Amino acid sequence: MRKPKITVIGGGTGIPVILNSLRHEDVDITAIVTVADDGGSSGQLRSVMQLTPPGDLRNVLVAMSDMPKFYEKIFQYRFAEGDGALAGHPLGNLIISGIAEMQGSTYNAMQILTKFFHVTGKIYPASENPLTLHAIFKDGHEVVGESHIADYQGMIDRVYVTNTYNEEEPTASRKVVQTIMKSDMIVLGPGSLFTSILPNLVIPEIRQALLDTKAEVAYVCNIMTQRGETEHFTDADHVAVLNRHLGLDVIDTVLVNIEKVPQTYMNSNKFDEYLVQVEHDFKNLRKLAKTVISSNFLRLENGGAFHDGKRVVDELMNLVKVKRQ
Repeated sequence: MRKPKITVIGGGTGIPVILNSLRHEDVDITAIVTVADDGGSSGQLRSVMQLTPPGDLRNVLVAMSDMPKFYEKIFQYRFAEGDGALAGHPLGNLIISGIAEMQGSTYNAMQILTKFFHVTGKIYPASENPLTLHAIFKDGHEVVGESHIADYQGMIDRVYVTNTYNEEEPTASRKVVQTIMKSDMIVLGPGSLFTSILPNLVIPEIRQALLDTKAEVAYVCNIMTQRGETEHFTDADHVAVLNRHLGLDVIDTVLVNIEKVPQTYMNSNKFDEYLVQVEHDFKNLRKLAKTVISSNFLRLENGGAFHDGKRVVDELMNLVKVKRQ
């Protein structure tokens, strides 16, 4: 019997936690990674080279690789503030961008690097063109650029993406739609709802593939609300936003953490984008998704509240086994 095909969609620091645990299972993994980041090192390299931003791809590459810790430290090394034009750039971002320039695309660069670093699975940028994220707020105001969205005081109504350097409709990278259609399970998140997950889903080809696929679609709900994005959101609110952007109730299963984060624990200086723990609305959640799995998925580390990848993946593996029976 073939391995279960599991595809994880997202970006930021959320999905690497899941991917790192998932690669130890007997599954066929694919990561589809956002390319709408326009801040920091990724934004600078994208602007100069007009390539898809490398930062989220870099973190996914590390999570799915069996590279020794020392190699990982080298790849993730960030140049110091006094290093002129190199200041703030992780070495891995420069490597990905350099190979992308050499090979003609970030997609091609990732196929080389997955072999180079012995990656378990496949990694595809969501699109082969850099995308610009647009957020329309409830008051009608529009903010352009992922890095600017959290600065506007208001509630986001919806987001969409455009190609950054041409007027054509955004398209998915090669093999992305095919991967979604052949998957047994699609995992969305965890990660920033409006700036890490949705930028992938609002690419028309990816949205349509999610509507058409027979795969189980699971959403790993965030543990904390996020400043400028999901303030005052319940878990049901997160799912409602996803379904609204997709146009149908696509989410089959939601994984929700019910373990309390100690009030005195969060290091607000280090993780100032996080506000409070996401509140539960199980009544509405059960209307929006067929299955709700609530458990202790919490991992406290370095002053932050994260998902325990092993516990989440254990539940995902149980789900995919049931799906294939």
